[in-house]
Amino acid sequence: MSRADALERYRELAVPGTSEEHWRFTDLRGFDPEAFSGEKAAAGTPASMLALDVAAEAVVTETGIEITRAPAEIRFEPLDESHERLGSLVGWQEDKFAAHNAAAWQHGLLVHVPGGLELERPLFVRVVNAIESGSLFWRLLVIAEEGSRFSLVEEYASASAGLPGYFNGVAELFVEQNAKLEYVSLQNLSRETWHFASHHARVERDAELDWVSGGFGSKKGKVRIQNDLAGPGATSRVTGAYFADGEQHLDYDTFQEHIAPDTESDFAFKGALRDQATAVWRGMIRVEEKAQKTNAYQECRNLMLSPTAHAVPIPGLEILANDVRCTHGATVGRVDREQLFYLMARGLPRPDAERLIVRGFFQDVLDRIELEPVREAVTSALEARIPQT
Repeated sequence: MSRADALERYRELAVPGTSEEHWRFTDLRGFDPEAFSGEKAAAGTPASMLALDVAAEAVVTETGIEITRAPAEIRFEPLDESHERLGSLVGWQEDKFAAHNAAAWQHGLLVHVPGGLELERPLFVRVVNAIESGSLFWRLLVIAEEGSRFSLVEEYASASAGLPGYFNGVAELFVEQNAKLEYVSLQNLSRETWHFASHHARVERDAELDWVSGGFGSKKGKVRIQNDLAGPGATSRVTGAYFADGEQHLDYDTFQEHIAPDTESDFAFKGALRDQATAVWRGMIRVEEKAQKTNAYQECRNLMLSPTAHAVPIPGLEILANDVRCTHGATVGRVDREQLFYLMARGLPRPDAERLIVRGFFQDVLDRIELEPVREAVTSALEARIPQT
């Protein structure tokens, strides 16, 4: 991966406009990636969403990466730009933001767990945008060797609630034969931060990927999530939960690529929106010609807590094989007035009643999160967005 070539391509590509299909509902007018060159550090560091007992931890800011408690059996270290797998999943030739990341990333992490090793405690990476009006380019490369089993939790945050910035992240995950990776990516950036990310995983024979994506912060941008089911028996499950309010705009672009036969994928996203917030979800299941016996599912459900909130779920299928089972669902609905009346008639204030309804709406996706501290953190983040009065 040549930084010079990536930079040249980044400069050639225009900021995407709404005339492009995948950006039709995300208007980036007024956004200039070159405008974020701040040098003033924000005061203070926010508390993490998570309380974890971890095997290793890395904290990343614009100025560097600090690693503590890394087990000797694994590689949990700064990413070398000469690594042979770097850039092999997330291409930059046709994506301006991926090209920008390939050209400009400074701090990255390599997580390499050897074959057969099982880690009882999760690995934790906290990436903090700490420079006012600055840009942070983050890179993560994960290799789960054959038969390994472990959890990796990644959290994006800003040093202060109103910090303006530009965050650009790339994650490449390799889940090799018979390995299991639990990958959690939680985004809680400030409401003034533009957020763009490309996350791409390759899952080999009989391997398992269990992925949780949480979106609570940021101003506007796009998150791409792609899973390649590359070996027979490969499975992936992606659970997404998001909550937006004010004028936030969240955009998820998911892709389930079934390459080998007898593979299974299950993508389930749920979001709640209030005020003038908007959420876009575009999902695609693609089944290649040789990927017979594919079993794939995708859904996106949205709960509108305000009449001015807006959601655009767009599921899609592209099936080239003839012996498959592929299904999808997408809904946009408002709070059931009868439920709200029932709860308030029994003495619950409206905010408490709404909070209970939101909890019930998200419960099935929360139940999919295996790590209890992560499940509790996501639940708390969702419920905290309901006003107290």
